[in-house]
Amino acid sequence: MGMRSYFPKYFFSRSERDAIESAICSAESKTSGEIRVHVERDTPEDVLGEAKRIFERLGMTRTKERNGVLILFGIKKQQFALIGDRGIHEKVPVNFWDDITQLMMKKFKDDRFADGLVEGIRLIGEKLQDFFPVQKDNPNELPNHISYGQV
Repeated sequence: MGMRSYFPKYFFSRSERDAIESAICSAESKTSGEIRVHVERDTPEDVLGEAKRIFERLGMTRTKERNGVLILFGIKKQQFALIGDRGIHEKVPVNFWDDITQLMMKKFKDDRFADGLVEGIRLIGEKLQDFFPVQKDNPNELPNHISYGQV
């Protein structure tokens, strides 16, 4: 993993953070869906369960169409979880996240974490566009900046 910091706030360089946050803005311009990235130093064995807890804690269940997506990234184990809200699960096929997950895993294996997130976010935006097209009135219901866990 090179010389990256284990502190969530400092794991990504400023340019990597900018790239991730601008990927979120760009993806959200195509869909009414809302995407967030959350970085934790460490993640428990049940990374999906942890993602669900963080999803709730970040207030992501409060979107009008229940179409928020969270990418949780754990630095220490270099693992991530992708989770969508109820509105998404009601509309998308079971294997909806599989190719996104595969693509991200491949980039992560090469220590290209920001690239993996940017690509994953882009794909999420494209896929959500089919189910949740952008509305004339498309408020940004959730912040686009990366959020961080406690150190």
